[in-house]
Amino acid sequence: MKFSLGWLRELAPVPAEIGVDEIARRLTAAGFHVEGVEEVAGDVALDVDVTTNRVDAMCHLGLARELAALYGVPLLEPPAPGGAGGRGDRGEVEPRGGGWAGGGSALGARGGPRIDIAANTLCRRYVGLVVRGVTIAPSPEWLQQRLLAIGSRPINNVVDVTNYVLWERGQPLHAFDLATLPARHVIVREARDGESVRTLDGEERKLAAGMLVIADPRRPIALAGVMGGQDTEVGDSTRDVLLESAWFDPKAVRRTAKALGMHTDASHRFERGVDPEGQLTAARRAATLLAELAGGTVVEPAVEAVGEVLPPIPEIVLSHRRLERFAGGEVPPADVERLLAGVGFAPRAVGGGDEWRVGVPPWRRFDVLEEADLFEEVLRLHGFDKIAPALPAIAGLDAPELPGHKLRRTARAWLAAAGFVDAIAWAFYGEAEDARFDSFGGSFEEGADEAGPALALTNPLSERHGRMRRSLLPGLLESASFNRRRGAPAVRLFEVGHVFWRDAPSSSKLGSPRETEHLALVVGGRDGNPWQRPVELDLFDAKGAVEGLAAALGRQLEAQPAAVRGLVPGRAARIHLKDGDGAAVGILGQLDESVEGFPLFVAELATAPFVPLPPPVRVVQPSRQPAIAVDLTFTHALDVSWSAIAAAVESARPPELVAYELENRYQGQGVPPGAVNTTIHFVYNAADRSLTQEEINSRQAAIAALLDERFGWRGGAEPVP
Repeated sequence: MKFSLGWLRELAPVPAEIGVDEIARRLTAAGFHVEGVEEVAGDVALDVDVTTNRVDAMCHLGLARELAALYGVPLLEPPAPGGAGGRGDRGEVEPRGGGWAGGGSALGARGGPRIDIAANTLCRRYVGLVVRGVTIAPSPEWLQQRLLAIGSRPINNVVDVTNYVLWERGQPLHAFDLATLPARHVIVREARDGESVRTLDGEERKLAAGMLVIADPRRPIALAGVMGGQDTEVGDSTRDVLLESAWFDPKAVRRTAKALGMHTDASHRFERGVDPEGQLTAARRAATLLAELAGGTVVEPAVEAVGEVLPPIPEIVLSHRRLERFAGGEVPPADVERLLAGVGFAPRAVGGGDEWRVGVPPWRRFDVLEEADLFEEVLRLHGFDKIAPALPAIAGLDAPELPGHKLRRTARAWLAAAGFVDAIAWAFYGEAEDARFDSFGGSFEEGADEAGPALALTNPLSERHGRMRRSLLPGLLESASFNRRRGAPAVRLFEVGHVFWRDAPSSSKLGSPRETEHLALVVGGRDGNPWQRPVELDLFDAKGAVEGLAAALGRQLEAQPAAVRGLVPGRAARIHLKDGDGAAVGILGQLDESVEGFPLFVAELATAPFVPLPPPVRVVQPSRQPAIAVDLTFTHALDVSWSAIAAAVESARPPELVAYELENRYQGQGVPPGAVNTTIHFVYNAADRSLTQEEINSRQAAIAALLDERFGWRGGAEPVP
């Protein structure tokens, strides 16, 4: 929105030594961002971003009021002669519904207009003021220059005056050729279905019931608050003009403008709520200019009809103590009163001087509703730069950390310490990436695709970003490939992020969108250099990272072999919590294709099963007695998993067995085909005594018998020679 700097200086006499750059800086700091400055028609135009709630500042008088308050200079409001003048002055009024307004006056005797308001809540005030004997001609140069400076095209002296007052005071006006209203009767009403009006832009507008229009007794002649009609427009032959200055309901104007695809300077302001008490002043200001520039005679008194009256504006209590606590700094009481008064508020000290009862000016009634709004008014004019930066004081203890935040912080710290790098990928991917893996949105169970279809985007950034991700793995794999192409010998990446899916649709409606958090990691390549004995990262590096992370989160995992789409058969598993309900919480395995020349190993977990975190780990004093280590080797079928063996050992675990782990798996000479020899390393210890060999032998024998009974080789084939 463009403003003339010369015009602003006339209304707010800012000292001449203060240049345009400084004015632009102060306005921007006060909430009116100056986006550009340019020289136009011998003036300087400021391109100001006026926020939607500040309709009062969408005119030169409103923005000048801000400048006057910022620089402590008086606001020189332009005069509006013609009768008593001044804000709030009334003409002859017919309340609630209109009727003959001004009957018995000179205006009525001369056949002046009758105004009826048939939509009391949609038009709360309508002022009509007649100017007779005008001569249509080009506007004087100074007026044309003013309009050109703000990007408005001059038309003729009557139309230019209405535009000038709009940009001066913020009140939209419209001029009717009085001769086109033979009945001298103006009605503000809602349109009827099937009616139409040809607007000033030459378009025939089909109206719907409920649209607010200005009409004569026969037909609509204008769209209220949007645009006038062609049948009553001012032309070269116009001699008598009826000036319209009204207050229309913002929602009604917006509905009409949106339905008809229209947007005008008038509708832009009416939709946001213009000053409901400025109509008469604006009409008299325009009439005075018409008498001066078009040679007309103003016919007083003005005709005014009033619909349903707006309720009084309540005062707002402003506490100085709360203001300073909100600001985090000192704002002197004298400054509070000066700044509020400078932009039209009326502060009145109460409560021993610590509070004010603040009267709100009518042009701010729609956006200043509570004490917090006054905080903003004071602080933006006082200057946020004058408030020293400081953290807010918090009484008592800080709020505890949420379990989800603690889990993410713990997981990130542990994985970073293990050599992994935190990655952030797009939350979108393509159809091919979505089809590459099982759906991990709502569940890691087999067949989860049936319960969690992907969310497709209506307007994606590209074909490669057309779906919300159901797995973190495609993004991590893309990052791994990116690193490998740039010479990285190995990758260790992880991501904590959200995945999305849709509930399975029912027969009657589409499934609801869902969202949850996952953690995924990828490892691969050769780690280390020749001086560090480099090793190939493999599946057990990924498995160890997942199990170590789970231990840091206070949980134990169990990997069960399974077929997982996108992973190598026989080198894939679903992950379960040992102390959970048996549901899968993640997957683990080798990617079914190499990336840039080396295999990659991946894992993905849902984080929700790990929340809340368990209490801190208790430290148990180790036994002072010597421990005894024993190995056990037995033969079993190749398809028996370590997780099944470990579960059997756990079920028969004696109190003295403090640890056990997989030592070795062997296939080859001496082992039957289809079988494998598994060696388990056991560690026994007791806190109160040294264990005897007989005690160790008996416990080992019991475990060996159990394992042989459950898993011992029954194939009977000859050992491999």
